[in-house]
Amino acid sequence: MLLPNSLRPLFPYLKKYRGSYIVGGVCVLLNNGIWILFPLVIRRAIDDLHSGVSRHKLLTYALLLLAVAGLKGIFQFLTRWVLIGVSRDIEFDLRNDFFRHLESLSYSFYQRTRTGDIMARATNDLNAVRMLLGPAIMYSANTIVFTAGALVFMLSISPKLTLYAFLPLPVVSVTIQYFGKRIHERFERIQAMFSDISARAQENFSGARLIRAYVQEEYEIAGFETANREYIARSLKLVRLMGMLWPSLEVMLGLAIVLVLWLGGREVLYGRITVGGFVAFNTYMVQLTWPVIALGWVINIFQRGTASMARINQLLVERPEIEDASANLPTTTQIEGDIEFRDLNFAYNGTLVLHDINLHIPAGSSLAIVGPTGSGKTTLVSLIARVYDAPSGTVLMDRRSIRDYPLEVLRRNIGFVPQETFLFSETVRENIAFGAQGATDEDIRQAAYAASIAEEIEAFPEQYRTIVGERGITLSGGQKQRTAIARAVIRNPRILILDDALSSVDTQTEDKILNRLREIMRDRTTIFISHRVSTVRNADRIAVLHGGCIVEAGTHDELLALDGYYSDLYNKQLLEEELAEV
Repeated sequence: MLLPNSLRPLFPYLKKYRGSYIVGGVCVLLNNGIWILFPLVIRRAIDDLHSGVSRHKLLTYALLLLAVAGLKGIFQFLTRWVLIGVSRDIEFDLRNDFFRHLESLSYSFYQRTRTGDIMARATNDLNAVRMLLGPAIMYSANTIVFTAGALVFMLSISPKLTLYAFLPLPVVSVTIQYFGKRIHERFERIQAMFSDISARAQENFSGARLIRAYVQEEYEIAGFETANREYIARSLKLVRLMGMLWPSLEVMLGLAIVLVLWLGGREVLYGRITVGGFVAFNTYMVQLTWPVIALGWVINIFQRGTASMARINQLLVERPEIEDASANLPTTTQIEGDIEFRDLNFAYNGTLVLHDINLHIPAGSSLAIVGPTGSGKTTLVSLIARVYDAPSGTVLMDRRSIRDYPLEVLRRNIGFVPQETFLFSETVRENIAFGAQGATDEDIRQAAYAASIAEEIEAFPEQYRTIVGERGITLSGGQKQRTAIARAVIRNPRILILDDALSSVDTQTEDKILNRLREIMRDRTTIFISHRVSTVRNADRIAVLHGGCIVEAGTHDELLALDGYYSDLYNKQLLEEELAEV
């Protein structure tokens, strides 16, 4: 069943706010119960005035009508305040839970899902669900309660006229079902196209520098316009569908009113209905006009909401690939930093990336990893922080399986600087203090000094309060890398991993950073990946990865003596340095 499955994730929220919905339901009953009295007052007034008009009668009935309208207005306001308000409360909770869920998902999820698609679901789709939980419920309740109440009084006036008045109801039901199904299908296609547009816009804004460098502005504008035209075309199809639904309902209701006027007039002439009863009956028919038309709008909202909730639920059912299910150590566990890879074989998307890896990194030592592009260096160090999950028992921390440690403990003790530096659109200070919220200004300055970025930051007009722009666009590549190193160092980690994190700095700055890091990371485990021999030569041990295997391991001098890959790399870089000096 589409309805229960699509809306099942909303049940906990509806249960949480059931008290508010009950209050809103009472307001709906009072609002419509009072409004149902309006035609009855008119009926009584016309029949009473038929026998004689007096100032007292006119004043009495005028005041009664004003009182009914006034009370109706009060309860209508309360109905909207409560039901629309609770939909906003659920929207708030759902958005927070949706964001919390997205934060828990593994890195691989974001590799296969576009950011723009996620943003479309977190904004446009979430708003459609909010409309379903507020306006749709409110107008549906109003329509049901008023129609049921009016039906009772209409039957008391004339069962025959009531039958004719509701004669088009089966046709209305079939019409709503026909249009509702097509509205749902078309709205799903519209939302999918909106996700494409959002993704394209997000990628263009993030890659603004690249687009300008390759002079692709006009091409991207044309591509965006094409996608936008498709979105508008799909939206217009839905508009045409809605344009057919509402007039169809109005025509059916209009035919019913004409039928009632014709037959009801005859009933009055034959004396079977009083003039007041006939006017009251027609007033009920007029009052039912908006609820019936609103029913078409509610169907639209309902179909949009269910389609959007299904799209949101596609992400809510995603589960993190890496969890704490097997963790059996307390969150107070201290990590020393002894790391071991034992008979490690790791495949990614069915492709074997690492095989037969046996490597021990004693606590407090430094390991450098070198190797050609695509050899598996980044994948290997990512397994330590469980960015990816290695097979059980193949990665050990302090002689225990890495899966025994809660993720919070493991990652709190690791300072990881990835290849692709990411900075938030905040100040330099907030980027460095990310993950160390209690850091003082002095802590931040010391971390910046360790990363050899302090002097440059302090030369900025705003110093550490400088806004770096989205993804750190206002900083150079080297400045971004050093800011990321400072962010890792300030956490005082037991293990520091630098994944080619010095590639954008010159060799002189690199020497400064490494010398300062050696002082800071004394008695702590340090792992760094680099293509420069100058970066790795002073490490306690160097491992050479090639084709997913460790082909060489040892100190700088030991590897030179082997006359293998490392020796070739060293000799090539020496030659490059000599040629650069010429």
